[in-house]
Amino acid sequence: MAEQKSDNARLETLAEEFAKDRQKEKYAEVMEALEKSTVLMPVMPPRGLDEETQRAMKAGKPVRLPKNASITPCLLRKESGEQLLPVFTSGAQIPPEKKSPAVLAMPFQVCLSMVTANSGQVSAMVLNPFTHNIAMPKEILEVARRRMEAAKQTKTVRVTEKQFARLVHDRVAFQLLPRYLFEHKEDGLRRLQDEEGAFLLELYRECYPEERRQAAAVTEEDFSVMTMNVTEDMQITRVDMPEGRDRAGSCYRVYAVFLRGARQIRCYTLERTEQGNQIGRVGPDGVHETLEPAPDNGAEIEAVMALAARAQE
Repeated sequence: MAEQKSDNARLETLAEEFAKDRQKEKYAEVMEALEKSTVLMPVMPPRGLDEETQRAMKAGKPVRLPKNASITPCLLRKESGEQLLPVFTSGAQIPPEKKSPAVLAMPFQVCLSMVTANSGQVSAMVLNPFTHNIAMPKEILEVARRRMEAAKQTKTVRVTEKQFARLVHDRVAFQLLPRYLFEHKEDGLRRLQDEEGAFLLELYRECYPEERRQAAAVTEEDFSVMTMNVTEDMQITRVDMPEGRDRAGSCYRVYAVFLRGARQIRCYTLERTEQGNQIGRVGPDGVHETLEPAPDNGAEIEAVMALAARAQE
């Protein structure tokens, strides 16, 4: 019998508790632990193994199978004719009279894949069938498969407080503020003009978990908001963002342009890049694009006015 690759003591305890009262909550705990476990699966001895590997397998020692080895699990058959794939938390859960020719230690996910690949022949899995007898029908196995696939795709990236603050800064400048203005139009612009830093700080805090919102690395005074009626048809609100000037790709200023005739909002960004300061644009669809170099002579507003006027044509 192959030795366990992981300790299933907790899984066995959970299985024992569930077997006593069959409560749904305890079943969920069993499945959660099982998804992370290595279990024992009875199999027929793979063909083509050398004598040493065969002797080791019969003696219950761990073996390394060839990559192309064909594994045939030993199935259980119910009176109805349905076939089940049995798995065990440990060798102690297999009665001596029920032992198979060989047992392999396999990740639960691999066993699950075998059931999925042979769904026409195998209707379910069962954990410790001769003791706890915990059935896992296809519906439950499908939930487990989805959970395990989602866990594979989820990666945790650790960042420092300073790195997180920069991520928040960019999210507000390139996403949250433009999105709010496009969604709320004149009302959203009016709120920005009235509340200024208090409103922008609220957007920052939205990016933090609720229990850490007071730790947002900016204050109301870190923002500057100024509104100018540059023509009868055009109003520009300039928002100076905190930080942003010290690193490439960061936005240090946002221009919100309101075109009175068309009743439209346009959002432009001033960004520091490796090629120098650039003017960018965020569209109503949330897509950001770099448009042209920012003028060095302080004529930012004239450049933004020209871009907004061209966009109307």
